Amino acid sequence: MGLDLIILGAASATPTSNQYTTAQLLKMREHYFLIDCGEGTQKQLRRAKTKFSRINHIFISHLHGDHFFGLVGLLSTFHLLGRTAPLTIYGPPKLKEIVLTQFRAAGTFTSYSMHFVVTQHKVPQVLVETDAYTISSFPLKHRIATTGFLFKEKALKRTLNKPAADAYGIPVCDYHWIKEGKNWISDEGKEIPNGALTLDPPQPLSYAFASDTMYTQDTAGYVEGVDVLYHESTFCEDKKARAKQTMHSTAVQAATVAKEARAKHLLIGHYSARYTDKTRFEEEAKAVFSKVYAARELYQYSIKQSGIKVKSLAPKKDEK
Repeated sequence: MGLDLIILGAASATPTSNQYTTAQLLKMREHYFLIDCGEGTQKQLRRAKTKFSRINHIFISHLHGDHFFGLVGLLSTFHLLGRTAPLTIYGPPKLKEIVLTQFRAAGTFTSYSMHFVVTQHKVPQVLVETDAYTISSFPLKHRIATTGFLFKEKALKRTLNKPAADAYGIPVCDYHWIKEGKNWISDEGKEIPNGALTLDPPQPLSYAFASDTMYTQDTAGYVEGVDVLYHESTFCEDKKARAKQTMHSTAVQAATVAKEARAKHLLIGHYSARYTDKTRFEEEAKAVFSKVYAARELYQYSIKQSGIKVKSLAPKKDEK
């Protein structure tokens, strides 16, 4: 159990010879969700050895190119690989028009259906809700309409404590009701409380994605208590004025949001190409919020209640 997050791209503005723009792949309850799709995302997915067919939902935060220029190429590749499963794409109002215009201009079509869901950039919005999880969007403050995304697991059912059930002589046919939370009553009329027969399920986890945005206290309110907050940190403090001008954030401002939200962990990224040393972002953020990770491309962040485990997925020959 747990969430697995793969950073496919963590740079801002433009890709370079060794950096890709924003894209992330989140695995939650055995489902795969692509968050933003910068140029080169499909190449990064291949390098991370993920299965394209497992992605059924794509979330686009806004229409600046470094967050969606890889989308049409990825959708085309899905078709060329023979995909038939429906795909749902969540994003700003004009995203559907942009995608379909390019396909029409090329005289192409897809072998699968695409469903577009328009996100609201002024109010929070529930986008997906199942028995296992909820995915919602929340407003961010940027130069154009932009939303963040909040992924939240729902609580699992309690699990049967088999040794305890055996000790009370409970028949297998009653296990279902016990798992549903009911007490058990013996033939003699003795009632055994459910808590004595079941074990607590693991606590549900949550992940929030906030990019791009300038610092605003509102963000903390939308992601209160989140297990892991990804918050853009395009600049360090030496470019704080530039951050304000472009409506981006510094590492310190990202850490401030994490602290205000009482997040358990902070992941920062969307680095400006001005900086070659990414440890500077992490050091500045840690002055405000201690549990900080600087996002690294083709690294997987396995999120559990006990903490975060990080490992590289990059091929050995080009691992940075």
